[in-house]
Amino acid sequence: MANDLWIRTEQWALGILLATLAACSSVPPYKAPQVEVPQQFKEAQPAQSTSTQSQAAQMFQLADPKARIPQTWWTVFKDPVLNDLQIRAEQGNQNIASSMAAVKLASAATASANASLWPSVNLSGGANKSNVQSATNPKGTTFTVQSSVSSWELDLWDRLGASAQANAFKEEASRADLASARLSLQASVAQTYFSIRAAEVLNAALQDIAKANEKFLTLTQNQYQGGIASRAAVASAQSQLQSTLAQVVEARLTRATLEHAMASLLGLAPAAFTLAPTAQLPAVPVVPLQVPSQLLQQRPDIASAERKVAAANSAVGAADAAFFPSLTLSGNYGFRNAGLAGLLDLPNRIWSLGPSLGYALFDGGARKAASASARASYEQTVAAYRQTVIGALQEVEDNLATAYALQNEEAIDQAALNAAHTATEVNTNQYSAGLVSYLNVITAQNTELSLRNNLINVQSRRLTALAILLKNLGGSWDGAKPKQP
Repeated sequence: MANDLWIRTEQWALGILLATLAACSSVPPYKAPQVEVPQQFKEAQPAQSTSTQSQAAQMFQLADPKARIPQTWWTVFKDPVLNDLQIRAEQGNQNIASSMAAVKLASAATASANASLWPSVNLSGGANKSNVQSATNPKGTTFTVQSSVSSWELDLWDRLGASAQANAFKEEASRADLASARLSLQASVAQTYFSIRAAEVLNAALQDIAKANEKFLTLTQNQYQGGIASRAAVASAQSQLQSTLAQVVEARLTRATLEHAMASLLGLAPAAFTLAPTAQLPAVPVVPLQVPSQLLQQRPDIASAERKVAAANSAVGAADAAFFPSLTLSGNYGFRNAGLAGLLDLPNRIWSLGPSLGYALFDGGARKAASASARASYEQTVAAYRQTVIGALQEVEDNLATAYALQNEEAIDQAALNAAHTATEVNTNQYSAGLVSYLNVITAQNTELSLRNNLINVQSRRLTALAILLKNLGGSWDGAKPKQP
């Protein structure tokens, strides 16, 4: 009775001691690094002219704190084909599959680190035959059943806990990296899709021009036969037609290579994917432009960088904990008897408990170096986080400036194309009447074709700029609820 009371007293004393020591954590208090973020985007400020302000208002909902990019951000373009391509890319892209595997790997590492906080308990049993006999055991046979705990390190200074916490933060960073990979894929799909449609629009325009050139060649040949036009004019008309047909071939080649690129994004071989042509670009959407501070919550690359800072902070605590002594427990509990009958009775109980206290008196500066390395890694992640935020702000500003500039450029190019088309019609009619030379017609046609190419290119770039802007604003990332792999 007294012996049991003494054992209980020791257990309570040990429990109080461990609880007190466990409260001593070596992990520095964590706070996300501070980064100065402007109240509004520089390029979101409309120019002074009323017309420019009106155009800007048509494209953006400026600095609305309640504005939210839709989770499926590409749906703002209202293109069912693009919507379908995004779903297929999510399901088939192998880079996404690789990122999902990386998340699973990080999750397994977290589980492994958490397992180190708990003891490893083994159960064993057996029978031994010896030549040592007694009145109670005439056959010399001993049966045992016991469980044992071998080398369970008590996490007094939060070394193991800090390591487990660091792995948990790394897992969260890997989930943010997965979201970032998804976001990049979505932007690539949108960009490639717009380029495909732009190639189709250009091809259609070139075919229309080629048909007009065929008619013009026929007209010139008739005039040559009637003695009105020269042989040189016929040759020039033929050259103009062949040049346009060559550009048709080039536009088709461009579309073919872009279609192959889209197949790769979907995780398919080019032969397994065909996109039906429409020769039509999607309409320009309205983009809700948020305040800069929202990037800190919505950009997955920023979230990943911040989680890596938190992981590095925990790693500092794990490195510093090595300066303190370690307490390890080992023990076993079981039953031993000469026979199987009554083996588990209380009098046959056996147990042992052995604490071990260890401390490294000399390690040649290894712990100090490990601590310095952990702190340097923390400083490195802080710098990387701040640079990620600055880079994110730059990306948004760049694409805002691009979107505004291309919007104005499109209006200018459209007006120039309208004028060039009128000039082509006038010169063609005047040439048919014999009032101007064929050089006037060729010049007008080439000018119109060049401006048409510019307009299609600007329209495609404008859509792409808006898609990248949506990506840069955070796209479908929801920092509060990372999408599971």
